[in-house]
Amino acid sequence: MCRNWLLASALWVATAALAQDYPTKAVRIIVPFATGGPADVYARYLGQRLQAALGQPFVVENKPGAGAITGTQEAAQAAADGYTLLMMSNTHTVNETLIANRPYQLMRDFAPVAPVNYSDLLLVVHPTVPVSSVGELLALAKGKPGQLNYASSGNGTPYHMAGELFKSMAGINVVHVPYKGSSGARTDVLAGHVQLMFDAVTAMAPQARSGKVKAIATTGKTRSSIMPDVPTVGEAGVPGYEAVIWLGLMAPSKTPPAVLSKLNAEVARIVARPDVRQEWAAQGAVPMTMNVEEFDKYLRADIDKWAQIVRSAGIKAENN
Repeated sequence: MCRNWLLASALWVATAALAQDYPTKAVRIIVPFATGGPADVYARYLGQRLQAALGQPFVVENKPGAGAITGTQEAAQAAADGYTLLMMSNTHTVNETLIANRPYQLMRDFAPVAPVNYSDLLLVVHPTVPVSSVGELLALAKGKPGQLNYASSGNGTPYHMAGELFKSMAGINVVHVPYKGSSGARTDVLAGHVQLMFDAVTAMAPQARSGKVKAIATTGKTRSSIMPDVPTVGEAGVPGYEAVIWLGLMAPSKTPPAVLSKLNAEVARIVARPDVRQEWAAQGAVPMTMNVEEFDKYLRADIDKWAQIVRSAGIKAENN
């Protein structure tokens, strides 16, 4: 027993020393999405500040493809030494049920590092739709089941899942119209070809202010900093509803816990800075802070939440 205690003590000392020195070289952040999207933008924002705090480059590498599978698989196969990180989103927690033949399992092949932020969606309708509130929309949908359509950027995307969660919790039948990306969906909603949409609040807020669409509700637990006068879906008629786009960092499984804790603490310090909070508020993003264990529980709960929606709605992944 004494020998085992000595070995455990030696391992603890070595791990602590590793974390104290970490990082000693460049760290790469794999973003399994295209350049210019929220995951890419905030990965670069965070990487710059981690570099300033820890003294080594944090280099963003975009590896899009196959619904985020391509880059995520590469990250899963990287060495578990803290020098490869993954910028992930709720696309990953949806994919755990949506894509059966994934070459990885999120909670088996990755270790949670830290959440970064979340952004609300905005539920909008075309001006020709005779509703101005969630209550009125629900009444119209229940009176005309299957006659209203909602657009999204594709099956399994956060915009689609927000719509399916809304349908499930509100008990309504609205037809999903998937597009190959947000721009086509947005264009057809603005043109009145599709009646409603859940879209990024930053993208649709200007359209709502100009009267091209009507803003019905936002999708977070609390009102959006971008449109504070617009109620949440939860307060406007569907209690408990929440469907946001969130981002977080993961590392390959078996990355030393001390390294995970060090990264978690640094990310928490960055997102808590008043200048960061102010800048992100202008973009509609809200910082998220959890320790490693809390983030682990959050991820598992999110996987379960979307698994129920994927299964009940019979959602199938699109061919990539």
